Amino acid sequence: MRTKNSNRWFIAIMGTLLQVVLGTVYAWSFFQKPIMLEYGWTNVQTMWIFSIAILFLGLSAAVGGMILPKFGPRKLATTGATLYSFGYLISAYAMSTGSLPLFYFGFGVVGGIGLGLGYVTPVATVSKWFPDKKGLITGMVVMGFGLGALIMSKVIAPIFIKLAEGNMVFVFLYISIVLFAIGIPAALTMKNPPNGFVPKAFIVPENSNFNHDAKNELTLKQSLISTQFIGMWLVFFLNIAAGIMFISMQSPMIQDLLVQKDPTISTENLAVAGGTLIAISSLFNGLGRFFWGGLSDRLGRIQVFRLILGSQIIVFILLMFTTNTYLFGALVCYILLCYGGGFGAMPSYILDVFHEKLMPVMYGVILTAWSIGGIVGPQVAAFIRDFYSNSPELIGPTTYLTGIVLLSIGFLITLFLSNKSLISKKIK
Repeated sequence: MRTKNSNRWFIAIMGTLLQVVLGTVYAWSFFQKPIMLEYGWTNVQTMWIFSIAILFLGLSAAVGGMILPKFGPRKLATTGATLYSFGYLISAYAMSTGSLPLFYFGFGVVGGIGLGLGYVTPVATVSKWFPDKKGLITGMVVMGFGLGALIMSKVIAPIFIKLAEGNMVFVFLYISIVLFAIGIPAALTMKNPPNGFVPKAFIVPENSNFNHDAKNELTLKQSLISTQFIGMWLVFFLNIAAGIMFISMQSPMIQDLLVQKDPTISTENLAVAGGTLIAISSLFNGLGRFFWGGLSDRLGRIQVFRLILGSQIIVFILLMFTTNTYLFGALVCYILLCYGGGFGAMPSYILDVFHEKLMPVMYGVILTAWSIGGIVGPQVAAFIRDFYSNSPELIGPTTYLTGIVLLSIGFLITLFLSNKSLISKKIK
């Protein structure tokens, strides 16, 4: 059954828009310092708000992948967008009462569950519409998630901070309304292709898993315990943990460099510099998902992961000797390009190695690496900042050395992985 391609492109665009809404969570470092100053919470206490959100993102994505076939993409995506928006609403009330536990529950648990259900749905759904452009299209959709921080840090948050005169309660209230107004219409467009759908002018490659021999298909259990999947999970986790350290702390880190150069710099200029870095780096985060996802179609999935991890090791080494703020920003942008690249290449990697029917569940489970990485990366970065609060010159080098260790382990693991499909391979 061949169908016009225009409908699938509309779904892909709306899936990308939904990811933009969800990706606003990556602008958290924009709020980290103002919330700390207003409520007197430590780096670690405040960072747990973000870490819990990423934890529940991965866990709920795993559940979402399992229940997606039963409930369908429209219901799951709409539920995700609603919960994420509602998380901001609860957070606004938490700040009005000064309750950190309620903040953890609202933004972290409720918002995080919304993120997971919303994130896994468009990726798994749109990939079914584009068997001919797997890396490119999944990269495009998750690119939206990376660009969300740009929209939040340079458009939504500044407008509402000015409108609310810095009152974070009203800022989060206004944000919840905007995210709901944009996210729900985008979520409602999500749907699976009709049975037997084949894109116009698409020729099914030989030996692809578009058509398969069911008797040779791996079970879900065999797939999950395979050394290939475990290796993929570890590589994904290590790349995430290293990159998300900068996502969670990039604004305070560049502000530290600026203060070292000019102790008299104003708080307003520091905030502008931090927000600008978040915006620019989030652009690279988004583009990396599209760039590396598309490149993986040409070079191969594991080859791309080797490039992503190996090149970042060099960048982290350079960061240990960097004092120039512009060079620091450029290196952070490259790290975010590679961080996003992992999300761009992984969906198509799973499709290549495992069968399409298992995609929602396998992809959901591998996103638990995001959950663990979302705790390890930000919490290590926050701990280092608190531990060396009296020796700020040690914060950067210690953070970068941690990143080098994580990336080096990940690179070594990639040397033992391949792009070979496991559909017709028996697990011993």
